[in-house]
Amino acid sequence: MYARPDALLCPTPWEQLTDPQGRPYFLWDVDMSLEAFVKGLSDPDPAVRAYLLGKLMRQAKPDDVFHFVSLDTLRAEWDAVQPYLGNRRAFWTWLLDAWAQVDRGEI
Repeated sequence: MYARPDALLCPTPWEQLTDPQGRPYFLWDVDMSLEAFVKGLSDPDPAVRAYLLGKLMRQAKPDDVFHFVSLDTLRAEWDAVQPYLGNRRAFWTWLLDAWAQVDRGEI
């Protein structure tokens, strides 16, 4: 039996995610603090959550995505997030499908 794939990740250490002003490296194109970003991922508006999660999945190192959301959350938000993934959509489709195969015991 394989370990859950999300348990085998190597994320960036939390203290290295931000620049000296507190902005996460993956938000290079907006002026938003890590605190504001994390708060936005819990916004009551599903469109806000989908946009920020898509930005995270598009611009962060894949392992770093799991600092902020679980695999179950990604699966639950998948339909809303897909339009924001750009050219990273194929990668995330492949990854989530592969992990689903592991969960089903197919690999």
